[in-house]
Amino acid sequence: MSWPSSLRSGIERRALGAGLLAVALLRPARAERPGLREAILAFTGGAEPAEGQVTLEIPPLVENGNTVPVTIAVESPMTEADHVRRIALFNERNPQPNVVTARLGPRAGRARLATRMRLATSQRLVAVAEMSDGRFRSASADVIVTLAACVEG
Repeated sequence: MSWPSSLRSGIERRALGAGLLAVALLRPARAERPGLREAILAFTGGAEPAEGQVTLEIPPLVENGNTVPVTIAVESPMTEADHVRRIALFNERNPQPNVVTARLGPRAGRARLATRMRLATSQRLVAVAEMSDGRFRSASADVIVTLAACVEG
């Protein structure tokens, strides 16, 4: 016996809807990951970083998010009395908000960090530097990614 096509398509739509609902409801709960602001405040111990002294170089438009060059430079004489202690890079939409943290000292010569990273999608990046006097300085950049990377399912 064959079902009329309108009845069959209605049953198929309901079955598909029920299956999608089951997948959505039965999906394991994920732990809430900290956002960009929370990650920065954890790095600074709750202090609000001030803009300036930090330069964040990253292309504003990235064709492929799998390998994105980024350079962070901090204006500092890098002397015993005045130097950069740490530099950190944060992102707002990758699976992990903290990309990298580097420790420096006066013997580093200059406060500059260059690396490559993966970007899940278009987003904002923030570089934060901890100075030897306890102040925090920052810079931010928005990046548009046309081909995403590191997408978590």
